[in-house]
Amino acid sequence: MTDRSLPPLNALRAFEAAARLGSVSRAAAELHVTHGAVSRQVRLLEDDLGVALFVREGRGLRLTEAGGRLRDAAGTAFGQIRATVRTLRRGSEPGTRVIGCPGSLLARWMIPRLDRLQRDLPELKLHLSPHEGEFDPALPGLDAALLVGAPPWPASWRVHALAPERIGPVIDPRHPAFEQLSRQPAEALLHEELLHTASRPQAWPQWARHHGLDAGRLRLGTGFEHLYYLLEAAVAGLGIAIAPQPLVAADLAADRLAAPWGFIDTGAQWCLCTRAEPDPQIDRLAVWLGGQFAESA
Repeated sequence: MTDRSLPPLNALRAFEAAARLGSVSRAAAELHVTHGAVSRQVRLLEDDLGVALFVREGRGLRLTEAGGRLRDAAGTAFGQIRATVRTLRRGSEPGTRVIGCPGSLLARWMIPRLDRLQRDLPELKLHLSPHEGEFDPALPGLDAALLVGAPPWPASWRVHALAPERIGPVIDPRHPAFEQLSRQPAEALLHEELLHTASRPQAWPQWARHHGLDAGRLRLGTGFEHLYYLLEAAVAGLGIAIAPQPLVAADLAADRLAAPWGFIDTGAQWCLCTRAEPDPQIDRLAVWLGGQFAESA
């Protein structure tokens, strides 16, 4: 006899990702499937349960009361599974610290520094885990999270502040409009189609307001789901992107990108966040990371 006490697992997994990330597109990227596949799985789950889990609001989604209840239950269950799997995977390497961080930071900032990290802290064993979206305050399966944020922080965290976050527009110096634009004030960007990312929708408006510009006049062009793809598009000369300064420092130094309008402080901080219990290994890592951010400034 078929067990009907649980819905189809694939459908539940698709729903949990969409609910956690707040986007079907982001869920599809995380699960390495199409947008349509996630939508079909969510509809299958709604049919199986006989209730609506999402309602559309403009171009976004909002959880229904039933969807919120299922998100909380599924999130807890999948979080526990992820934590157990991570523990099992590193079980053969006692003492390894699992660090979660955004995929763009991992690819563009952490990986190029791993050789130096291993030389400077040879006793530290790390497993770097890419993570998109908000971190669970319980940090399931992680020893620390490297992230951008601002207070208030979860009461259960120890927060190592590493560096202020700074963002700014960047452009390929070989872009046809570079010579003309680079001599213009920030207001000139109101007349350009700007590359942007769904993971940081507030970045361009925040930059505009800092310069006393009307954010409503911004012209957003091609969008990307992840910051990594946005920056690759900028390096490829496809237009003007907005980026955290540390993630483009190497491109600026190599003249692959230029930042004619500089960078602004967002008020947020790059931080290494852990659970409350002291960990000397994590403390040493925080000091090392702070030094690396300072070099990237």
